[in-house]
Amino acid sequence: MKAITLLVQRELKSYFDTGWGWTILALVLVLDGVMFNAFALGTRERYSADVLSDFFYFSSGTTMIAGVLLTMRLIAEERQTGTLTLLQTAPIRSLDIVLGKFLGAFLFLALITLSTAYMPALIFVHGKVSLGQILVGYTGLLSLGAATIAIGTFSSAIARNQLLAAVLGAGILVFILLGWMMGQVTEAPLNGIFSYTAIFDRHFQPFMKGRLNTEGLVYFASICFAFLLLAVRSLQLRRLR
Repeated sequence: MKAITLLVQRELKSYFDTGWGWTILALVLVLDGVMFNAFALGTRERYSADVLSDFFYFSSGTTMIAGVLLTMRLIAEERQTGTLTLLQTAPIRSLDIVLGKFLGAFLFLALITLSTAYMPALIFVHGKVSLGQILVGYTGLLSLGAATIAIGTFSSAIARNQLLAAVLGAGILVFILLGWMMGQVTEAPLNGIFSYTAIFDRHFQPFMKGRLNTEGLVYFASICFAFLLLAVRSLQLRRLR
């Protein structure tokens, strides 16, 4: 547990001490702000619940982009600089390395995500939404972010460099993001499988509308478990070589 805590602190420090973390934070805030003003608020009369739903819709995209960018350097950079060898020869398990990296990146992404909370708060100026809908929406965003970080951690664990890690992570994310399209063009039982694996359509949209989707929470937790396990196995295989 001590090793995981030290790795989490190390990752968070690296985000705050370098321009990379601040750049991603600024990028997300700018993009969310522009889209919230242009598409969510708009110029026509709308229900406050629909404005909030649109905010979470656009924020889901920036959350996934930020997740890929934050994780591209997690393990791939360690491999490029040679420090991964030092980590793997130290008395620390592969599981500790993966969990430490994952939690460090997720906590920073959570900080970025929660920094946008002032945008839904602006709805109260001229409208009214329930606090529960906002909390449920952010629960969905954080769950989606955790799944993206897990995918990115696995990609960074098997990639030789940061660019390849970003491309691989984005590719996996796009593949499961578009699963609902595959579900529409295939027949049973494949259509049900593809529809369930789609990361957005079935599992995230209920959160946008203020409905706590327990099936979605289980799905996002399963994604995290599966890809973190693959990342651990990848590092274990490299240790055996």
